[in-house]
Amino acid sequence: MDQTFASSGAAPGIDTDAVAALADEVLDWRFKALPPAAAGLTVRDYLATGPALADLGTPLLTLDAGALDHNLRTMARWCADAGLALAPHGKTTMAPALWQAQLAAGSHGITLANLPQVRVARAFGVQRVLLANTLLDPAGLGWLAGELAADPGFAFTSWVDSADSVRLMDEALRAAGAERPVEVLVELGGPGGRTGLRTVDEAVEVAAAVRRAPTLRLAGIGGYEGALAHDATEAGLGTVRSYLHCLAELHGRLAGLYPDGSAPVVTAGGSAYFDLVAEELGALPEAFVVLRSGAYLAHDDGFYRGISPLARGAARSGEPLRGALHGWARVVSRPEPQLALLDAGKRDLPFDEGLPEPQLVRGGAELTGTAARITALNDQHAFLRDAGDLAPVGAVLRLGVSHPCTAFDKWTLIPVLDDASAAEPKVTGLVRTFF
Repeated sequence: MDQTFASSGAAPGIDTDAVAALADEVLDWRFKALPPAAAGLTVRDYLATGPALADLGTPLLTLDAGALDHNLRTMARWCADAGLALAPHGKTTMAPALWQAQLAAGSHGITLANLPQVRVARAFGVQRVLLANTLLDPAGLGWLAGELAADPGFAFTSWVDSADSVRLMDEALRAAGAERPVEVLVELGGPGGRTGLRTVDEAVEVAAAVRRAPTLRLAGIGGYEGALAHDATEAGLGTVRSYLHCLAELHGRLAGLYPDGSAPVVTAGGSAYFDLVAEELGALPEAFVVLRSGAYLAHDDGFYRGISPLARGAARSGEPLRGALHGWARVVSRPEPQLALLDAGKRDLPFDEGLPEPQLVRGGAELTGTAARITALNDQHAFLRDAGDLAPVGAVLRLGVSHPCTAFDKWTLIPVLDDASAAEPKVTGLVRTFF
């Protein structure tokens, strides 16, 4: 029987053998996180040597195993308590091993942002995919039609936000000889936002167009509230609530238009306002409500640390998430008493939602709470000011980073540490990414 995205039953799959096979990949110069001594070994064999953080060079990005596990369990419990499904945004990490952990913890499926990302997911056997975007590429739609025809267990859902997109999808799928209809969600946006229809009335008209397209199946509605606000001020939260009210109104307007026997999908919720999604949409009648939070797994020491519902006293808050991502950089120059240059820059660490923050010197002083700060990044250098003698030439600093979505893409292989706060952290895993 063909799957739909909202189908119940067994947890959505991923090819565990394909994920396990990543341990057989041979290490070489492609992986900047690892030292030359790792070359020629497989991931499995290298980990068997018992590497430590001190064996790795700089610049470096690592993940903390304890924080990852905490965040995974915390979000799964929060969603279960709220009665919401979770399809975490896989574009944050593009790491099949982390997707597998999220699915094993109860996630309903994986959200992705474009066709290349969907192809990665299918290469690793992900069975339930939500594309939070509109797919209009004819070649891509032809490939998708083939995937759906070849695998009745593959559940795929995409977005549309205009009659033109409905027409173009239908034409491409007809030309490809599509055997299964493609599930689509009507996307509602908002003024000043990103994609998505700007009014509920327009969205109702597009839903009617979907109903008339034989290669498409109306499966629900979706949108992204995070494009409309960027803080947790009263005004920002009010903007998000107003948008979610419109999404709820659209759900009510489309009642009765869905194929018999299916609960319409209603999806919203990044990593900043999922509490409001639960409050405003969680009790919608006849709805399968899906969050798409992705940054929660790694969290951060910047933007999400400040705005996450689990850090700002939101309802059902539970225990706060922990920053699992850390940069490591070495002081390579100290040309002035209060200026040091580190060997990590824009090519290594995220900077679009705030600069990295110095936290400690490996095996030495704590920097959190001191005057030490990073004031700028060049391509390959960071400007550290006011650390003084706490950060001499040769010292290795641990840096907190902001915005995991622009951290993972800079690294093809990311070491996992047993405890990033330990005096001598050990490497317990290597996470492979595919961007």
